[in-house]
Amino acid sequence: MNPFHLFLLVATLFAMEFAVALVHKHVMHGFGWGWHRSHHEAPKGAGWERNDLYAIVFAAATILLFMVGASRPWLWWIALGITIYGMLYGILHDVIIHRRLPLAWRPKSGYLHRLATAHHLHHAVRTRENGVSFGFLYAPPVEAIRRELRGGDRQP
Repeated sequence: MNPFHLFLLVATLFAMEFAVALVHKHVMHGFGWGWHRSHHEAPKGAGWERNDLYAIVFAAATILLFMVGASRPWLWWIALGITIYGMLYGILHDVIIHRRLPLAWRPKSGYLHRLATAHHLHHAVRTRENGVSFGFLYAPPVEAIRRELRGGDRQP
């Protein structure tokens, strides 16, 4: 791996959090709410939700990037960064936070606890409007999210 490819990989991992937060806020909680609603209403645990269609669409797009990247190595490394982000998301969001696989362990402190708490606060809003904390691998301080939920940080 040359340094430029490593840079692309790491930059893609960071850029994905920003891009995914925007997609989550403006697509999933916007015109794509029809699919995403199931994630806010469905009982947590194993089983498929309509929201899982997003994972299929995003995976298909990434596979296409890998295919095009076969002749453009820089694009292949971006696709790999997206894939690694998706794997981290799957483990943290689906397994640890939403417990879609049986796992007895729950984070009690540190980064994972903050991430889980922020995401549970995101789910406290069951509608597409007035959501908070749209990122998946970064969570603002929990107290800031609680203030926003109470309306203290809302813009007019």
